[in-house]
Amino acid sequence: MIIDCHAHVFQHWADPCGHPSREIHRTYIQKVQTRTSACVYRARDGARVSGSVLYRPGENGWSGLQDVDLRVGNYGRLDFTIDGEDYYSQYMPVAMQQIVAPPELMLTQMTYAQVDHAVLQTGWGYGAMNDYNAFAQNQYPDKFTAMLNVDEPRAYTDAALREFDRAHRQLGLRAVYFSLDAFARYDFDIEFHDPRMDAFWSKVDAAGLPVFFEATAIPDYTTASYVRSIVALHRLMDRYRTIKWVLVMGPPVGAFGLSGSWEFPDEVLAAYRHDNMLVEVMFPITWGDKWDYPYPEAQRLIEDLRNKLGAEKLVWGSDMPNVERFCTYRQSIDYVRRYCGFLTAAEKDRILGGTIDTLLGVSARIQAGRA
Repeated sequence: MIIDCHAHVFQHWADPCGHPSREIHRTYIQKVQTRTSACVYRARDGARVSGSVLYRPGENGWSGLQDVDLRVGNYGRLDFTIDGEDYYSQYMPVAMQQIVAPPELMLTQMTYAQVDHAVLQTGWGYGAMNDYNAFAQNQYPDKFTAMLNVDEPRAYTDAALREFDRAHRQLGLRAVYFSLDAFARYDFDIEFHDPRMDAFWSKVDAAGLPVFFEATAIPDYTTASYVRSIVALHRLMDRYRTIKWVLVMGPPVGAFGLSGSWEFPDEVLAAYRHDNMLVEVMFPITWGDKWDYPYPEAQRLIEDLRNKLGAEKLVWGSDMPNVERFCTYRQSIDYVRRYCGFLTAAEKDRILGGTIDTLLGVSARIQAGRA
């Protein structure tokens, strides 16, 4: 069974998408654009610019975001204006006439790319996703396994803990998405390993849910910040020995892989090698604008990851549908499925679905539902 461990469905981004207001949703979207791998352009002449125009230098939290009148446009664009000058981020594929991705879009893509099952991740830019992810999973249980989102910097509060129980126990969501970038909303006033967060991590532990952990390099967005977060995560993994973890997006190439092989600090490699850690293999979403298919640079990095960590720790994800801003869905799997000749058939089976199947019990659940 081929399982994509990183896909999305979402409602129209012009709407609140589960957030209390459109304004809050659009602020989350803007924060994502500040350091996006997508192409950002000046509208009048097509000149390429950086997402850094969306925030004040050195102010990495929400309080540092510029007032840019961000709008959800058409054809995958997010439009904004600075000092009377119009810009846009080509965040979603050009062929996405409106920024909306119902479950049926993902199902059609999966059929064409010959992907059997997809794990629906979350992220506040997509919306407050618990109800919509549950809707997709309940509509198509053979095709989707969905995870829940939490208000990461306030996950320890009574309100957040109640929402966790609702998402897990009532909605039936089967994993936890946890992103460090969400801590920007409150200007990084707490860390994910703060003692106050024990109430949350203990609840995750008791629920037996795996955590898909996106280790953004907060608060400074530097390699040093990333290393500090990974070291803290390692300590957390040692404290909660029954929680399974997936490193969303995999290791940052810009920090450790630009030479063509991985140059991990010892403390980072030790965290990646933790018995309870899996690592996503997912390169086109961030490097598809710089590397050409079938991404020989990514293939070399996958081989080095296999050598350093073992194929049993690697899981493939696409980040559909926005990966199609750089390549097709089929290409986002075929650079591994067809071109990583150094992987044995058994290793490909693990990476392309077997390990995630075991982690989330996908095959067993499908069989039970058909019995």
